[in-house]
Amino acid sequence: MAQTDNKMLILGALAGVAGIGLAVVCYRSLNSKRRSSWPGFYHNRTNIHEPGLTLVDGPGLPNEQAAVLQRLEALIQCVSELKDEMKALKTALPALQDHVREELRGHSSTHRASPLHRTRRRRTAGTTSRAEGQSSEDAESEGGYMTALTDSEDEEFSEEEQSCEERAEDELAVLLQRIDRLRQGGESEKRESLDILLEQKDQFGQNSAFLWRLTRAYCDVHDACCLLEEKKTLAERGKQVGEEAICLNPRCAESHQWYAIMCGILAEYDTIQNKIKNGYIFKDHLDKAIELKPQDPLSYYLLGRWCYAVAQLSWIERKVAATLFGEPPSATIEDALKNFLKVEELHPAYSKLNYVFLAKCYKYLGQMEKARQMCEAACSMDNVSKEDEEAQKELDVLCPALGV
Repeated sequence: MAQTDNKMLILGALAGVAGIGLAVVCYRSLNSKRRSSWPGFYHNRTNIHEPGLTLVDGPGLPNEQAAVLQRLEALIQCVSELKDEMKALKTALPALQDHVREELRGHSSTHRASPLHRTRRRRTAGTTSRAEGQSSEDAESEGGYMTALTDSEDEEFSEEEQSCEERAEDELAVLLQRIDRLRQGGESEKRESLDILLEQKDQFGQNSAFLWRLTRAYCDVHDACCLLEEKKTLAERGKQVGEEAICLNPRCAESHQWYAIMCGILAEYDTIQNKIKNGYIFKDHLDKAIELKPQDPLSYYLLGRWCYAVAQLSWIERKVAATLFGEPPSATIEDALKNFLKVEELHPAYSKLNYVFLAKCYKYLGQMEKARQMCEAACSMDNVSKEDEEAQKELDVLCPALGV
């Protein structure tokens, strides 16, 4: 029995109760009208075992009496039939409860339906409504067929949906590989990378691997840009996308890493208060990135840069930090050196700038020979990026001071 049939049984039970009540009301109404309007009727109270109505002679009485008796007989027959139906319903109701449980158990697994699938289900419901006039066996047979057909459609749709998801994942993988290749190129390729990612954001914007690459693209184009206002806009948008990536997947190390980088970039355009605030955020997310992916040399390099900058803070900057946040950031040159050495351990000759900062740390600590070795290692590397050009400018000042 389908769910529609179950509802009809319940409604039938309610209708049966209402029908009995209606019959009693009609009987009482008819009885009352006949007593008050027909001549020859009166109450007989002499014998409590006799009926309350007694017929006496009067004009036109035999015909009217016969009509009344026929109506009463029909009414009594109707009430008797209703009583039989009520007994049948009372017998069926306990079994109905068990049947409903079985129906619910059979349909406990739900499927996410597309608009097309919902249309199919509405069409099935309409078919069931049309089948209400059929016999119970026919309805049950058709209901079972429709249930089997619906389950088959659900499985077919689930497989189709899974196939679509797999195709989307393949498309995303191809896209991300292309973006990573473009990043190895020059400024035009990096701008192209940003444009492609922005075009695909509506389709893949709920994927953290896509979003952190978009944050990285904003960073790359920022570094290649020359206009101050445009650089600031790129930094702000990159930070916003970085926040989206972290909210979407807090366990993605790259999301934390590139969000920290964008916070550091945006600090260049802020007040001292916001610079210090972004410095705390920068450190927190770098620590999280290292926790999630401890073998990434970039995170240690960035943390080394942070420690070196904090160690070089002026007295006034420390006082401002203490006033605003209660406790100024704390780091030493030794902390910075430790992180730069970790980079070299994980990835020898990682970058020209890493060698430069190793040389600076050794020079600050008075270890001149090691500082000169780091300068020589940096000079042996070619300039292939703006970061390498920045490192070369540092070397042009550092090498003469160390006698290299």
